[in-house]
Amino acid sequence: MTSMNDIMTTFITQAPTDSGPTPTDDDYEDYPDLMCDRESVRQFRRFYEPPFFWLIALAGGAGNVAVVWIYLNVKRRLKTMTDVYLLNLAVADLLFLVTLPLWAVEASHGWMFGSAMCKVTSGLYKVNLFSSMLLLTCISVDRYMVIVQANKSRNSKRARRRCNQLVCGGVWLLALVLATPEFMFATTSKADEASQEMCRMVFPSGNRTKILVLSLQVSMGFCLPFLVMTACYSVIIATLLKTRNFQKHKALRVILAVVVAFVVSQLPYNGVLVMEATQAANITVTDCETVKSFDKAGQVLKSVAYMHACLNPFLYAFVGVRFRKDVLRMLRFCRCQQAAPKSQLSKSSRSSKSVLSSPRPTVMSDSETSQALSL
Repeated sequence: MTSMNDIMTTFITQAPTDSGPTPTDDDYEDYPDLMCDRESVRQFRRFYEPPFFWLIALAGGAGNVAVVWIYLNVKRRLKTMTDVYLLNLAVADLLFLVTLPLWAVEASHGWMFGSAMCKVTSGLYKVNLFSSMLLLTCISVDRYMVIVQANKSRNSKRARRRCNQLVCGGVWLLALVLATPEFMFATTSKADEASQEMCRMVFPSGNRTKILVLSLQVSMGFCLPFLVMTACYSVIIATLLKTRNFQKHKALRVILAVVVAFVVSQLPYNGVLVMEATQAANITVTDCETVKSFDKAGQVLKSVAYMHACLNPFLYAFVGVRFRKDVLRMLRFCRCQQAAPKSQLSKSSRSSKSVLSSPRPTVMSDSETSQALSL
């Protein structure tokens, strides 16, 4: 007679696994008669994910669109490398948020967009996941250079700006390479004849590829950024504690908020990915109820991780003095456009544009060090 361990081994090896944005509720369903019924997991996903994903997409979309609009419309706004990184970060978050409505539809009605769109959407999700994490890493390194290595930073300012486009291009290229498994293995499939089609990762037989992909996501999507951010911000904090700048305390609070938000939003879900890789390698969980609870927890923690795309505009852009002033200018510009009579519309438009493109006051023309301190 076949033992439960034999069943689990066969089951894990042959079952198609989910893509990054698709939950893990179908990982084991090639053998529904041998395993427990996971309909409760699917029901939980139908109830939980669509409204949450739409909320993240709308809130994050509004914040990141505002960031992009200001950077592209305010004259000389892209003054530093951090500004360029923030613009690229907002674009990456927007492209990531665009995919969430598709996953919300899949949670409710199954995947209805075809296999090719499944590959594109899964790949786009991973490209922007990796690019966002790598850009956050670049921002922490740039702040380290500006604050800790201030003299060297000023002396090599032109060289750093020349490297600007190369660094951003390298980030996007590396993210594209890291997302290659999604373009290769993402496809549509059914767990059984009665179930809906899902977009998920279907790896070759064996679990080595799945373990490698999960390890890659955890190492490059969390561990590397976390280690670099921790090292850079630790040295930055030590440097700020030795200064008497009046902006020091605010900068310390912002740095703490950045690190805490990153850890709280990303660590739990990456812990789930590590457990999933361990499960694929060792079959550590065989109890049906435990597996279902693990799937539901993974869905909730994944949504929490996605919320970082909503927080980025506030943690990295809106919190800055210069950026808040630009937001107020944007709001005044919109108000002027709405309130001006038709006969004075062109004049008002010209004056409002002059406000947006006028020379910045002193606080807006601070050095890179002052900007980094004010964040």
